[in-house]
Amino acid sequence: MLGVISANANGVRASLKRGGFEWIKSQLDSGVADVVCLQEVRATTQQLREVLATAGLSQLHIAHDASARLGHAGVAILSTRKLVNIKTGIGPKEFAETGRWVQADIETKKGPMTVASVYVHSGDAEKPVQQEKYRFLDALTKKFQAAQKNDGLFLASGDFNVGHRELDIKNWKGNVTNAGFLPQERAYFDKWFEKLGVVDLGRKVAGEVDGPYTWWSWRGQAFDNNAGWRIDYHVANSALAPYCADVVVGRANTYAQRWSDHAPVTAHFNL
Repeated sequence: MLGVISANANGVRASLKRGGFEWIKSQLDSGVADVVCLQEVRATTQQLREVLATAGLSQLHIAHDASARLGHAGVAILSTRKLVNIKTGIGPKEFAETGRWVQADIETKKGPMTVASVYVHSGDAEKPVQQEKYRFLDALTKKFQAAQKNDGLFLASGDFNVGHRELDIKNWKGNVTNAGFLPQERAYFDKWFEKLGVVDLGRKVAGEVDGPYTWWSWRGQAFDNNAGWRIDYHVANSALAPYCADVVVGRANTYAQRWSDHAPVTAHFNL
């Protein structure tokens, strides 16, 4: 069984202090997971290595796309298995060194599997960054199209910053004009899952239920009231999806035990 965790760390140095890397180490040591896709690393590669060394994880293989803007974004793949064919950046020069896409291949029983850690812009409906978000989603669409044409195994895991359906947001009525639930954003997800045929593994496993949510604001009673959003995804191509055995949201038991405003999401594969 191959386990892949997607986790928005909210800054790896902050996560280290909150106990996040203790949790990650426990998952890797127990064999629950082999690969960790991190978003919002917010650190240089050297700083990331220092965090891993402090956490007793310096032996891991690392692929990292750091943002040229210090303390911002950043994605990484941590793995107990060797990482090869590492690539950063999703395509357009606009997104070079923005810390939003890193991919690498790992070996499985069914051959090489490409794993990507992705961090989509949060966006803002009234600002230019929303158009930048759409351009990134365009680039992501091309990645999924290519993955569908390839017989190889492909998985994109990360913080996509969009709730696809009403089931994915507790207060969807109050967010129909906000970034993260805009019709134009959600249309990309319709295209991916209904036309291209890539698979939202979290929804496939959970079925037609509310959530399960993966993000809750630090503020107010959002976490205690489970007023969350499902914005963290594992997206597989058609070649990989049949091997998915389970997807588990690692929601903390209490607010005090949270080490990020996101819960880690683990996908297991019969590989």
